[in-house]
Amino acid sequence: MPTFGAHAFVWIGDWTTESGNYAIAQAGALGFDFIEIPLLAPQRFDAASHRQALAQAGIQATCSLVLPKGAHMPRYPERARQFLYEALEKVEAVGSQYLGGCIAYELGYLTGQPPTPEERQVVVEVLRDVAAEARRRGIQLALEACNRYETYLYNTLADVRETVLAVGAPNLKLHADTYHMNIEEEGFAQPLIACADVLDYIHMSESHRGLVGSGNVNWAQVWQALAAIRFNGKLVLESFAAINPDLQAATCLWRPPNQPPEVLAREGLRFLREGAAQAQLP
Repeated sequence: MPTFGAHAFVWIGDWTTESGNYAIAQAGALGFDFIEIPLLAPQRFDAASHRQALAQAGIQATCSLVLPKGAHMPRYPERARQFLYEALEKVEAVGSQYLGGCIAYELGYLTGQPPTPEERQVVVEVLRDVAAEARRRGIQLALEACNRYETYLYNTLADVRETVLAVGAPNLKLHADTYHMNIEEEGFAQPLIACADVLDYIHMSESHRGLVGSGNVNWAQVWQALAAIRFNGKLVLESFAAINPDLQAATCLWRPPNQPPEVLAREGLRFLREGAAQAQLP
C-alpha cells in the first residue's frame, strides 16, 4: 500500500519554525504518514526544531523545493548546484530521505522558446553531481514536471523521464503532479503507465488546487493507472489553503480555495485512502 502525505501548504502559506511545527502537528493528528516540507529557504530552516516536532507527531517528512531567483539551472548551474547542496544538508538534518519538486529550474523563468538540447544537457550534468551527493547522504531525489505557464523546461512526464534516464542515478526518480498533468498530458492513465519505471512520488492535486475530487481531474484514470503499475510509492495531498508570497506570482495563486484547511486535509486523506483501497494498490 502506498504511503499518504500532505503538503504543508494545506495548512500554512509560509514555512517558519512556528508555522512549520504547527503543520507537522496537524498532519500527525489527522493520521498522515508524512508531511511534505517546502524547503524554499534552507538558510532559515530550523532542522533541529522540526525534527523534534516530527518525532512528537509520530510522522516522517519529505522535502521539496523550487530553485530560487538567480539559480535557474540551465543558466546558472553552479548557483543551482550550491543551493541544492545546502538543501541536502537540511534534508539530512531534519531526518528526511527525500527531496523532490522543481530541483532543476526556477518557477516563472521563461525564455520565450522551447528548451534546447544544450539546456537539458546542463541539467543532466548538474543533477548527476547532486544525485551523487544525495546518495552519499542516503537521500532520494525526484524531478517534477510543471505546466507551461510556470516553466518551459519540463512540462510532461516523458520530458522528465528522459532526463532521469540520462542522468542514470539510482536515487533520481520522477515526481508527477495531477494538477500539471491536467494541463499538459493527453489523459492521465497512459502517461503514468509509461513512466512507471521511474515514478515513485505523486502530488494528488485538483484542477483548481482545492478539494480533491471536486474539480476536473479524471481520478478514475489516475487510479486505473496506479492499479495497472501496482504503485506503492508516495501519494501526497497538495492543496493550497494559504498562499505563499514567494510563489504567488509564479503559480498564479490569487485566492484561497473554498474549503478551510481542516476540510481539505480530512476529506483529502479520506479520498486518497478510499481511492487506493478501491484500486487495490499493493
